[in-house]
Amino acid sequence: MSVPVVDFWFDPACPWAWMTSRWMDEVAAHRDVDVRWHVMSLSVLNEGRDLPERYRDLMDDSWGPVRVLVAAARDHGDQVLKPLYDALGTRRHPGGRTDTAAIVAESLAEVGLPASLADVAGTDEVDDLLRASHARAIDLVGDEVGTPVVAIDGVGYFGPVVTPAPRGQAALDLFDGLVLMTRVPGFYELKRTRTQGPVLTVDPPA
Repeated sequence: MSVPVVDFWFDPACPWAWMTSRWMDEVAAHRDVDVRWHVMSLSVLNEGRDLPERYRDLMDDSWGPVRVLVAAARDHGDQVLKPLYDALGTRRHPGGRTDTAAIVAESLAEVGLPASLADVAGTDEVDDLLRASHARAIDLVGDEVGTPVVAIDGVGYFGPVVTPAPRGQAALDLFDGLVLMTRVPGFYELKRTRTQGPVLTVDPPA
């Protein structure tokens, strides 16, 4: 039986993508899956939209980290995306921090990447690469979604949106259900209203 290929698009600013990525880590710890990490951008997604001021400020601040991720992958290979995402996300989500420049600098140091990569945060140097990566996700699911986008063997969906991140058998059951859904031609949407925010505590793997 072939190993499922999972393509996972994330923006490190999104707490829901963070929760889903922790679920994906749990699946990968117990199943033979080929997970490939990619960058998408809420800032790109929301360009030109009329946003509340607080959310617009968040979008303005979110350009830097995704640019740094894309530049890191360009210069050092895609394999650096996941450890750099983990370093950024741990500080921002369970860590509760919002000092983006410091988060980026510390995260680059943690994973052994050059501090000079932070210089791209305020430029458009890698925006063509960022937009191309983002477009690959949107081509799968449309532009009426957010992050994360998860594709299994080329069939993509927005989500799953989960809180807290499932562990152990529950994580595997959710993955198996998604695999089955990707095999149903014409299946597009399944949703209910969220009644709980992201539970960001870090638990040890089951």
